[in-house]
Amino acid sequence: MIYIPRWKVLLTIFICGLGIVYSVPNLLNKSTLEYLPESMRPVKLGLDLQGGAHLLLEVDTQKGLVDRLNDHLDALRRGLRSKNIGYLNLKSDGQVITFELRDSSREDDLMAVLSDVENIFEVAQEGNTFQLEFLPREKKELTQSMVRRSIEIVRRRIDEFGTAEPTIQQQGSDRILVQMPGVDDPARVKKLIGKTAKLTFHLVHRDNGKHTSHQTLPSGTRRLKSQDAREGSILIHRRVLLNGERLIDARLAFDRESQKPMVDFRFDNLGGRKFAQITSKYNVQASPTENRLAIVLDDTVLSAPVINTVIRDRGTISGNFTSREANDLALLMRSGALPAPLEIIEERTVGPDLGADSIAAGKMATVVAIILVGLFMILTYSFFGMVANIALVFNIILLFALLSIIQATLTLPGIAGIALTIGMAVDANVLIYERIKEEIRNGKKIVPAVDSGYNNAIATIIDSNLTTLIAAAALFFFGSGPIKGFGVTLALGIMISMFTAITLTRIIVSYWLQWKRPKKLPI
Repeated sequence: MIYIPRWKVLLTIFICGLGIVYSVPNLLNKSTLEYLPESMRPVKLGLDLQGGAHLLLEVDTQKGLVDRLNDHLDALRRGLRSKNIGYLNLKSDGQVITFELRDSSREDDLMAVLSDVENIFEVAQEGNTFQLEFLPREKKELTQSMVRRSIEIVRRRIDEFGTAEPTIQQQGSDRILVQMPGVDDPARVKKLIGKTAKLTFHLVHRDNGKHTSHQTLPSGTRRLKSQDAREGSILIHRRVLLNGERLIDARLAFDRESQKPMVDFRFDNLGGRKFAQITSKYNVQASPTENRLAIVLDDTVLSAPVINTVIRDRGTISGNFTSREANDLALLMRSGALPAPLEIIEERTVGPDLGADSIAAGKMATVVAIILVGLFMILTYSFFGMVANIALVFNIILLFALLSIIQATLTLPGIAGIALTIGMAVDANVLIYERIKEEIRNGKKIVPAVDSGYNNAIATIIDSNLTTLIAAAALFFFGSGPIKGFGVTLALGIMISMFTAITLTRIIVSYWLQWKRPKKLPI
């Protein structure tokens, strides 16, 4: 008789039973799934099967570098003024910072100021004119950091929005792929993702009402559009008193008296101290004039309240908001500002009906493939063909169980991979059965022929499947999106088919031989 260790038989039965348990959730409805443990979940459906939104975003790293350069320009201006170093024409063209030193005898003092940025900029001097340009290494690191930070912010915003199982990954050097299955309002998500959400606090200029947008503005000021249509625009100081990086929370709230929606925000300890210093310096009791604090988001003044008292670590933004607008604003403030603008360069929306049609077509293709392959095996190998079909059924069960356990995302190409796996699942059995027939033709008895057929076919099965596994691995590591899904289902299907062909069918055939003790093999 064919000897198979008992532990191997029990392990095979355990694996098959576990496969049945973990594949069952794929047959249940959502209400029933709530009663199952968290570890037992159905296979996740991809965008093409569930419907949703597909966005390809490009990070405007050039604009981000310009913003960083302007930040350094402001810091350099403050440094020169603090040391009383005279300068002329301090400006940036988006690529370099240039300025002239008034007194060449202060060059050593200037170099002391520039020593803080010597690891960031390459400093060139021509007479009294100085030029600062990002080092290539620094520019590369800033660009990579902007893309990484953008991915983190986009992920945070989508998670806050409540999208289930989004796909967010980098493509190329400066692009981000975002797939959101099951999204019912892609326009709103797109709007939230695309906002830079740069939050800053500025003082409103005292001459706000005297200067129109067509007049020459006072030095160090800018006029920004106000969200309040009654004000139109507001003249603010360019100097940033505080930015949104110190925010730790922002929530939708309602005014106690009017019940109008507003945003309640809170700073961390450092931000709270700075906010307290600002409001203590400029509030109506401490200042001879009435000061207003402009809260600016992406070059739009959300609110500009009068500073009435000292505010420690929290405040509110009120305006002409709806509840949804206030909630979205709070979401943007919580998730943080993007380091650079994002541009949507590709957009697709997949309807759930199209996904349902794809699933139905995939089910039909899989069922037809199983029936045709099953009929072929029975007609060709009789009883042994039925054994191969049992292995085929468990191959599908174990495949869905494994996809559910690892929470892989099933896409339309993934279904194609499953259909392909069905044909390949019986390939190993064909090799084994043909080898058994050859051994019988060579004069061996039934049991030795079966045992020899399994033993001698293993090497061929491994070799033939290994080449396909290499191709599947290449699809997974070098492909993206649906191509990866195809590679995953193909690779898992091949490995499971090797297990069911070499182990499961051998156990079934072994026990059948002990039970029936046939004089002739039905093969």
